[in-house]
Amino acid sequence: MAKFFILHCINVLQQLKIILSLEHILKINIMMKVLRQVGLFSLSALLIVGCKSKEEVGVTPKEQGEVLLEQYCSGEDYFSDKKTFRASAIGESLDQMTSKKKARSNAQSELAKTINSTMQVVGDNYVSSTEFNNKEEVTETFNEMARTIVNEQLRGAVKICEKFTKTSEGKFKCYMAIELSADKLVAKYHERLSKDEKIKAEYNYERFKETFEEAMEQMSN
Repeated sequence: MAKFFILHCINVLQQLKIILSLEHILKINIMMKVLRQVGLFSLSALLIVGCKSKEEVGVTPKEQGEVLLEQYCSGEDYFSDKKTFRASAIGESLDQMTSKKKARSNAQSELAKTINSTMQVVGDNYVSSTEFNNKEEVTETFNEMARTIVNEQLRGAVKICEKFTKTSEGKFKCYMAIELSADKLVAKYHERLSKDEKIKAEYNYERFKETFEEAMEQMSN
């Protein structure tokens, strides 16, 4: 009888142990589910905050794939001002000296455009402010003279910047900037205008120089 009671107690204890184990496992599963839900909520919150922060800060040009380029012999230091005409250009070639010649030629072309357009304004304004009877003819003389003088003076343009680079294709690039003194250009104009038969009778150097300086002032602003 005592033996039977002991065996019965042992059986009851084993069943109780099994029940406790199942309850323990169930509790653990419930806790894991809660932790997973908390973790997903926290991750979502972090993503939302991160996105908002990124929107507030903004994406930088570098992050967008933009690359900062540096162009030599260019910028404000190489712009024309009221005392000097300036121009910048690039020449490219498989030969280094050829790239230099191309850069010089391109820079001279740009300089000629700037001077010609400025002198056309000067000529028009000067002629309209004088007592010339044949204004159209005098204006045409000014324009023809401007082209001649500019072509002559370009050879004396001073190189103020020169840089060489080599591309991944093996080509040479020459960056160049040149300048020409406005005072020297005015002096050359004065020399020609004072000798021209169509103009010299009514030519006034002080008025011409004043008109020229006004045009240079406007160009540099």
